[in-house]
Amino acid sequence: MEKRNQRAPATRARRPSIIGGYKRVPGIPDEMLDTAGHVRPHWSQLLAGFDELGPKELSARFERADQYLRDAGVFYRKYDGAEGKERAWPLAHVPLIIAENEWQQISEGLTQRADLLEAIVADIYGANTLVERGLLPPELIARNGEFLRPMVGIKPASGHFLHFCAFELGRGPDGKWWVLGDRTQAPSGAGFALENRVATTRALSEIYGRMHVHRLAGFFRDFRDALFADGGRSYGRVGILTPGQHNETYFEHAYIARYLGFMLLEGEDLVVQNERVMVRTVEGLKPVDVLWRRMDAAFVDPLELRYDSRIGTPGMTEALRRGTISMVNALGSGILETRALSAFLPALSKAVTGAPLKLPSIATWWCGQAAERRHVIENIEAMMVGSAFATTLAVDDDQTTLLGATLAAADRDRLVARLRENGADFVGQEPVRLSTAPVHVNNRLEPRPVSLRVYAARTREGWTIMPGGFARVGSSLDTTAIAMQRGGQAADVWVLSAEPVEKVTLLPQAGEALMRNRGGSLPSRAADNLLWLGRYAERCEATIRILRAYNARLAEASRPDLPLLADTRDYLEDLGVDATEALPAGLLGAIDSAVRSAGQVRDRFSPDGWLALADLSKTARRFSNKVTAGDDATRSLTVLLRKLGGFSGLVHENMYRFAGWRFLEIGRRLERGMQLCGITARLTGPDAPDGALDMLLEIADSVMTHRRRYAVSAGRLSYIDLLVLDPLNPRSVLFQINDLREQIEKLPGGVLDGQLSTAARAVLQLQTELTIADPDDITPDRLIALQDEIGRLAGLVASAYFV
Repeated sequence: MEKRNQRAPATRARRPSIIGGYKRVPGIPDEMLDTAGHVRPHWSQLLAGFDELGPKELSARFERADQYLRDAGVFYRKYDGAEGKERAWPLAHVPLIIAENEWQQISEGLTQRADLLEAIVADIYGANTLVERGLLPPELIARNGEFLRPMVGIKPASGHFLHFCAFELGRGPDGKWWVLGDRTQAPSGAGFALENRVATTRALSEIYGRMHVHRLAGFFRDFRDALFADGGRSYGRVGILTPGQHNETYFEHAYIARYLGFMLLEGEDLVVQNERVMVRTVEGLKPVDVLWRRMDAAFVDPLELRYDSRIGTPGMTEALRRGTISMVNALGSGILETRALSAFLPALSKAVTGAPLKLPSIATWWCGQAAERRHVIENIEAMMVGSAFATTLAVDDDQTTLLGATLAAADRDRLVARLRENGADFVGQEPVRLSTAPVHVNNRLEPRPVSLRVYAARTREGWTIMPGGFARVGSSLDTTAIAMQRGGQAADVWVLSAEPVEKVTLLPQAGEALMRNRGGSLPSRAADNLLWLGRYAERCEATIRILRAYNARLAEASRPDLPLLADTRDYLEDLGVDATEALPAGLLGAIDSAVRSAGQVRDRFSPDGWLALADLSKTARRFSNKVTAGDDATRSLTVLLRKLGGFSGLVHENMYRFAGWRFLEIGRRLERGMQLCGITARLTGPDAPDGALDMLLEIADSVMTHRRRYAVSAGRLSYIDLLVLDPLNPRSVLFQINDLREQIEKLPGGVLDGQLSTAARAVLQLQTELTIADPDDITPDRLIALQDEIGRLAGLVASAYFV
């Protein structure tokens, strides 16, 4: 019988080779595989793309993503000792894929939750009806370290307590998403989500383009516009309030500030004057209307909150009380992160919104209630027990959160005794068993626990949910290993659309007016750090050049006590540099100072400039442990000089010529002028040892210029003429003074209504004196006096712009 018209039996699509050995963890949902072990439909296109690329190309693509993150300077600070260290951002290369219908459910649940949290915090600091109605225990508020009593009765200027929230989600054994915790204090990670997206899509551009992934830029554009609108009462200035460069997510603060066009501000940048928050800028005090807070609330105001805060602004609370500043999020909103609050959210949702939670929290029992305490004790082996007032997630807290099932009998008995004695201090929660998602390990995919961090932002139309966020992926199957501080990684999250998605950008759209930031918005602290960055960079260069010349002669000398060598050692010792060390600690300290100054203004220059400076620092540290004096030190110092030149060139060629660049340039010229005066006075004096003049030309990098401009027999005066009075030699003192005059006069207030500022008059006087001077007039004493005058000029600039 002919069978041509019979339909062949249906067969399931071939399993992608990259997941050939991938196995679900028993009893735990997997994001990629269903319960039968088949690939979920919304993952199939990604895995097919992986197979098309092949193992070798896929690994190369992932390395490309890592290289992008290194080149972009993306880091977080890991605290594994007294001081945190910068670590490369740990990207998990395989994105987490979520179908659009499932994302819609997540978005609706988080929108409801954000509204509920807003109502709760508004009541806590307002009418306090939730306590009166018995929906919240007063003890959870009164004893809570996150409850800020001075904020009671203060209504936010914007009308809302919450503007930006994050939610940590996990998929439970039942396959549903549960909320592990709410982040309302100062939610972090949104900037890293952007960088995850950029790095991942660079590696997987073809696959990304085919999969209709929702874009992130629209979320940030809408939130930016909402903050600018909220600040429209006067100048509309918006700033990100950061604790500073030692915060673990400081890179993100600087990145978001650049991305959205906000000022990056620290507490010392601000002052409260006449109940208004003002920014200290190079044009004087300027009002700021909105602060996106990235520091814990208690540190914001040492006057009314934490008296020991060194990063806050006195009077900030009073400005909030007067309604002259909008704070995102409101001070005191961190109380919503309290772990025990989760126990009351189901009832609060029904009472406040009239509906149950669409996305439930993990089951939580506050042990301050008799029935709940008894339940926790009776089920202690099936509980996580931790502080009722903790704000960290249970999966991030392996220090104080105890898992009953892992405790020895005696430890379990002691815990039960503590629960009976001080139950109000504890909560019991169901142990978290997170779903797994694939990670790329040794050219194959392996399952790892995963949680999802999702962001909500308040816009002019209400809450909007970022269509993605980022996923935290564990380094092992232990759920506590998802924390970045414990080796976890971060993955991009792709929310798929059934239709092609709109390409959204933050660039101005057709019909929108072009907005430029005001030139006077440079904070004085940033200008100060830029000036000192310029000074430290020049100080490093001068020190390296002197040390190189010294070590080159040391290698050639028969005795280290030759007069020129001894005199150079004495000169360097006066500068705090011990020339008997191949790479002196004084030089390393100057490099570290340059790095610290640059770290304060990461948002002000390019990642390439920062990486060049960081590379200089790492190289110097590496050399310091193995370099020996003489030829070895000479070669190493040459390497450092070239790396420093690379940094200076990148900054000089790439940095926009705004006020910040001028302060950097002023710092360079001040320091170079002072260094030139000092070394020239030392090596051209009547008691200078043999070989001093040749060494001076080498240090000033002017050997070839001197040979071209002067006769072979030229004496001391030719050196003075070239290195002090020549306006065309970039290594002369007059050249520095000429450039200083140009830059100082172009600073805000440098020339006002035809009148020169004090600093501008001082530099004009120096310029006039040097321009009409003859080489005979320039004695060592005059050079030392000139060095002091340049130092006083530095003081005039500082007093005009940094006080």
